[in-house]
Amino acid sequence: MSDPGVAVVIEDDADVRNLVGAVLKQSGFDVHVAPNGRAGVELVRAHGAAVVTVDVGLPDIDGYEVLRRIRAFSTCYVVMLTSRGDELDTLTALQSGADDYLTKPFRPRELRARVAAMLRRPRITPEPSPPPVDTPAAPSAAPAAASTMVEHNGLALNAAARTVVLDGRDLPLTRSEFDLLNEMLKSNGAVRTKADLVRVVRGDYYGEDTYISDSDERAIEVHIGNLRRKLDEDPKNPRWLQTVRGVGYRLTSARS
Repeated sequence: MSDPGVAVVIEDDADVRNLVGAVLKQSGFDVHVAPNGRAGVELVRAHGAAVVTVDVGLPDIDGYEVLRRIRAFSTCYVVMLTSRGDELDTLTALQSGADDYLTKPFRPRELRARVAAMLRRPRITPEPSPPPVDTPAAPSAAPAAASTMVEHNGLALNAAARTVVLDGRDLPLTRSEFDLLNEMLKSNGAVRTKADLVRVVRGDYYGEDTYISDSDERAIEVHIGNLRRKLDEDPKNPRWLQTVRGVGYRLTSARS
């Protein structure tokens, strides 16, 4: 198994901090811990963390401010932890740019499964194209690239590179937003329920028989809302994502 890199645990409760740290160490991470937000942000910056868990209620600055500061310099995966079980906390976390959330108390294997699901769908930052070289390209290169590309109404998604281009410009998406958009593009107009999309975001941990809560479905609504905002979608005349009231979402028809 390859080295997953560095994880940072930002948590003021020593018991929770030790538990999360142990789970991530068992998953192969080099783990660093911090009891407050400011120290945590500096650890993320110093070690180039790949995964960060952030408690919402920290003693110095709250978890949302921690997330805002981390997002200013890092695209690491962030899982927010809250003990309040308040739906507003989870929605605020997702709207602020978190990749996922867990409500305390949580099962260690659930945290492990959530992190594993994120790492199976890595964010890839496009590198600048090298200068053209007068060498013929390999004949098989073009078909391989084309097979991972989906285009719809000016939007081009490359599943292999995990990149999205909208009208010629790169569109930065979170892991969950990318996975949802990819799933909708693959659906070819079939209606996808919110429960379907919860399973897409949660990965293998949520099987067909797993209970899907109202909070899970509400989180999908938030992800779709964030995605529409980044796409600059007109809700009255959607270009890509159409709401099917009471059920879920579908891809709009192709425009000429």
